[in-house]
Amino acid sequence: MEKQKSYESGINTENAKAGVTGRRIGTLEMVLCGVFTTLIAVGAFIKVPVPVVPFTLQFLFTMLAGLLLGGRLGAMSVGVYILLGLVGLPIFAEGGGFWYILKPSFGYLLGFMLAAWVTGRMVERRGRLTTGWVMAVNFLGLFIVYAAGMVYYYVICNYVIDTPIAVGPLFLYCFVLAVPGDICLCILAAILTVRVKPVFQKMMEEGRRK
Repeated sequence: MEKQKSYESGINTENAKAGVTGRRIGTLEMVLCGVFTTLIAVGAFIKVPVPVVPFTLQFLFTMLAGLLLGGRLGAMSVGVYILLGLVGLPIFAEGGGFWYILKPSFGYLLGFMLAAWVTGRMVERRGRLTTGWVMAVNFLGLFIVYAAGMVYYYVICNYVIDTPIAVGPLFLYCFVLAVPGDICLCILAAILTVRVKPVFQKMMEEGRRK
């Protein structure tokens, strides 16, 4: 009898988890997704003037989307941003439109969405957050973004638009010169997440009760 109760309890727990995973998105969550989609769009045009290669705040907002909203909602925020740009809204760094998928830099946008999902899921499964741990998660997200971006860049340049680029120059211009600014953003995102995440959790839990 005890085994039967334990078995049924396990099933109920799994069903509860499945319900949370597959549940509908609430109004507050939709609003927060919209806010981060807007921030990501605005971030593409906020350039930080540093020597050699200026960088934007877009990476910061895509990371915060996953870290603060969770994997599913974070990836959704980035995904909506990408879809809006592909249908023609001029919210990408160089405009918008479906033709943008032929731009070598489009891979970084796909990397943003994947990184938001991965880092968001990792934070969701963690209990107490520390700045060092979140920073390590952010560096993983950074690796995902650059890996996706550089592979896409290489394939489009060499096999689609016929503007060949070797691995050496690709690594120099698309990683070495560009990554220092994003490393700083990883650190900033970790500090912000540890301080702001409890507020977001409380706000989203209250929104789900309504």
